[in-house]
Amino acid sequence: MSGTILHSDRGFQYTSHDYHHMLAQFGLRSSMSRRGNCLDNAPIESFFSHLKTEALQHHHIQDTEQAQILIQRYIRFYNEERLQLKLNKLTPVEYRRQHAA
Repeated sequence: MSGTILHSDRGFQYTSHDYHHMLAQFGLRSSMSRRGNCLDNAPIESFFSHLKTEALQHHHIQDTEQAQILIQRYIRFYNEERLQLKLNKLTPVEYRRQHAA
């Protein structure tokens, strides 16, 4: 898991010494929104909301491997197949390609 970043808000549970110690044990880096700026977290909060409702809530996940497979499939779907109104009905990959050209 080296190089993995775990993003969270500034809730008390995410600022505790125990939490940061646990992250270090697993080789994770912490990322947090700026104080008082909820917009920093909006894109990932939106993604997690879609992930939960579109990909996970209808499954009875039995183990970490099953969760990883479902999440990986959804990330690919979200980026490569899921059309988004805010991106002019393009997928995120199509939108990035269009604006990179």
